[in-house]
Amino acid sequence: MTSNRATVLIIGAGLSGIGVACRLRRELPDRDFAILERRDRIGGTWDLFRYPGVRSDSDMFSFGYEFRPWNGLKVLADGESIRSYVAATAEEYGVDRAIHYGLRVVAADWSSERQQWTVTAVREATGGTETWTCSFLVTCTGYYDYDRGHLPGFPGAERFGGVLVHPQHWPQELDHTGKRVAVIGSGATAVTLVPAMAERAAHVTMVQRSPSYVFSLPSVDRVTAWQRRFLPESLVHRMARRRNIRMQRTVFRAARRFPGATRRLLLAGVRRGVGRDFDMTHFSPRYAPWDERLCAVPDGDLFRVLREGRASVVTEAILTFTATGIRLASGREVDADIVVTATGLNLQALGGATVRVDGAVRDLHDVCTYKSVMLEGIPNLAWVFGYTNASWTLKVDLAAAYLVRLLRHLDTTGRTVAVPVDRAANATAAGVVDELSSGYIRRAKDIMPRQGRDFPWRMVMDYRHDRKVLLSDPIADGVLEFHGRLDGDRTAESSA
Repeated sequence: MTSNRATVLIIGAGLSGIGVACRLRRELPDRDFAILERRDRIGGTWDLFRYPGVRSDSDMFSFGYEFRPWNGLKVLADGESIRSYVAATAEEYGVDRAIHYGLRVVAADWSSERQQWTVTAVREATGGTETWTCSFLVTCTGYYDYDRGHLPGFPGAERFGGVLVHPQHWPQELDHTGKRVAVIGSGATAVTLVPAMAERAAHVTMVQRSPSYVFSLPSVDRVTAWQRRFLPESLVHRMARRRNIRMQRTVFRAARRFPGATRRLLLAGVRRGVGRDFDMTHFSPRYAPWDERLCAVPDGDLFRVLREGRASVVTEAILTFTATGIRLASGREVDADIVVTATGLNLQALGGATVRVDGAVRDLHDVCTYKSVMLEGIPNLAWVFGYTNASWTLKVDLAAAYLVRLLRHLDTTGRTVAVPVDRAANATAAGVVDELSSGYIRRAKDIMPRQGRDFPWRMVMDYRHDRKVLLSDPIADGVLEFHGRLDGDRTAESSA
């Protein structure tokens, strides 16, 4: 068994892990760290998903890192461009040399006596075990299971004579040219796949149990393109980023405050895209806008292929698979050579690793988040979790900045351990992302941390709020408890 040591250990070399590592390299250049990555390339989600048309569903000026501008003009970038951007960022800051590939973390054990984490990882290629010790652990593993996508039990699926594929495990050799394709689902993946596959397929049918809100965005940021003709690149990037962050917040708040008006506006946009004769029930959800995440399509590409007849939508429950396709509850048959089950994600916390504190297993469902960055009663651990109602990376940047502030505070005070302590039993039954009602969110209720009644135990999906809390508010707030000293004294100090 191989044993290794790093002061800070980051789990995951995707968008989040690389963002945290670059922040450490820029602001704490003398702090050593290592990154453990299960896959054999940088990118995380953007290396895993390789289905046709895969792209971001957030604008790239807010989805990219604040410290390294996204220089393209595409509003919703393709998956490989995003992966290349993350890899280039890692190379520019030299953090790529700190990545150890092919290691799946299975356990993390905190010892109060030794004031350190011991992390156990399995080398995927050989099955051998490695251990790492660190003073501070940072989990950047996202929130879903990379091994298995969510797949409902469809009756008769074994009878289907064509190709059945889940987007999370797309076979690169699959050729859909001239084939009849059925895409099951109505979320971001489905609305991406349908127009992408319709370019070469004989026909694509989107089979949805219920509709989602879909809206069109320009594929190219023409405002930014025009500004680049006159203004410095760095200024243009800052302006675009601020503009898009403000727009995200405005749209979300408007949807919450004026759901009826927002719904009418969204449906009017669909009507313009699909034409006067299209059956709008296929894009008229039963829920209010932003009860689930909105689906963006560049230049209305989904609406275009529907209007041109290269794709169609049916809104019905699936009764059973047949040898040649899908039979719906009405008895209607959808013939297909390929069926894509864009049915969502299986969620898991911390990449499936077991966490113990002094030998006792800590189930994340039993704890609250602290300032949405740390976890109640778990020392020296940062839990990096992005926004669900805005660009994921906005929160990653803030969490990384807070981590730097916390590490500096420990250095300045001579303390070695920080742990959030809930002295008022704040935990509620609500999950951290219960404000959305998407299927994958509902499935996460018993997996992810819980909400507290009051802040800092309550996750607030608000960028302006989090900027103040994580960048400006005091580290020593009377809730975060500090232990130990560099000279070996392990007495506790609770700072007010």
